[in-house]
Amino acid sequence: MGILIKNTLAVLPQGDGYAAARHDIYVDGTDIAGIDAAPAGFEATSEIDGSNRLAIPGLINAHTHTYMSMMRNVADDLSFTDWLFGTIEPIEDRLEPEDSYWASLLSQIEMIRSGTTCFNDQQMHIGQTTRAVRESGMRAVICRGLVGSAYDESDYRIAEALRERDDFADCDRLTFRLGPHAPYSCGPDYLRLVADVAKREGMGIHIHIAEGQVESDNMWRDHHCTPVEYVRDAGIFDVPTIAAHCIRVSEGDRAILAENGVSVVTNPASNMKLGNGFAPVPEMMAAGINVCLGTDGAASNNAQNMFREMGLVALIHKGTHDTPQCVSATETLAMATRNGAVALGLPTGSIEVGKKADLVLLDLDAPSLTPLNNPVAALAYSANGSEVTDVIIDGREVLRNRELLTIDEARVRHEIARICTRLGLA
Repeated sequence: MGILIKNTLAVLPQGDGYAAARHDIYVDGTDIAGIDAAPAGFEATSEIDGSNRLAIPGLINAHTHTYMSMMRNVADDLSFTDWLFGTIEPIEDRLEPEDSYWASLLSQIEMIRSGTTCFNDQQMHIGQTTRAVRESGMRAVICRGLVGSAYDESDYRIAEALRERDDFADCDRLTFRLGPHAPYSCGPDYLRLVADVAKREGMGIHIHIAEGQVESDNMWRDHHCTPVEYVRDAGIFDVPTIAAHCIRVSEGDRAILAENGVSVVTNPASNMKLGNGFAPVPEMMAAGINVCLGTDGAASNNAQNMFREMGLVALIHKGTHDTPQCVSATETLAMATRNGAVALGLPTGSIEVGKKADLVLLDLDAPSLTPLNNPVAALAYSANGSEVTDVIIDGREVLRNRELLTIDEARVRHEIARICTRLGLA
């Protein structure tokens, strides 16, 4: 199957930044096979007129919980402790496995429609998010949430995670990591077990670290160390690790993260809404940490829109650091694309020959993009996701002229309404 995107304004990598110019993009199978020059033997089965479109690499949501979409707007204006333990966990305890399937599909509808092609998910019901991804056409990294205290090689959650990886090995768009939840929900012996299994199985790790001040205070009171030190000493950083949040991290913590090649996912909307503060993103970047961007779950963010996160991360640090040179539009786009691809170990994140064809087209007639002037700045400061017209993932059109091709949206809305009624959320 070949797709030709003809004469589109495309944002391509140029050194450490980007350059926008008119190009023809050739998609052959699952890959970007040519830019301006057709690959040998190429035959287009679909052609897209890109003359009034802006082509960008698909956005990568590097930390979320897609099963939480039915919990949006039910636990607002609460402290982190009241939000998690008083409201969200009791709802989670009442979820049935298939609820996560429908909720994940709802999240994926929102992500596709706002230009996200890949997400890194920490989930709780085995087989449900993966089933949804297989049907939707999205790309995803699936991480079974893990909690525990003891070193127990018969741990059922870890066994579930490995079984899910094996059961879905036939889907190239799915990869798997282990997801120990956080230092406050996993004891050091359990973290060591997860690290040992990850090393043995050749898997990475996805974990929440230093999300709030209470977590850091309790860690110092109980263990006389920071959350970063606690996780490092348990061996988690011995394997490739993605750490979500990292709000309360000292200069020493940042040095540890950098030395161990840990990628950090900042989640500005969620962190602000829960009153947890601002991650020291400029300082982490200066320390050489690979910083990427995520939404977190809709229970704390209320949205799965990466353009909103891009706008926030590009603005809040300018305000907190009193300098407009802090976190540029170029750095923002990199966080949402190639930095996420590096963190997840995926051949995506940029429009280059040989990369996977995860592409998004935006409408240049949209008021928010008029006048365009600087496309990269427009993506960081002007776009809101409504401009997305077409989405290609792994060489397959999943959104065409704003029509979703892979998910029955009406059915999903019906099922979510049914679930919310059963849970007493509606």
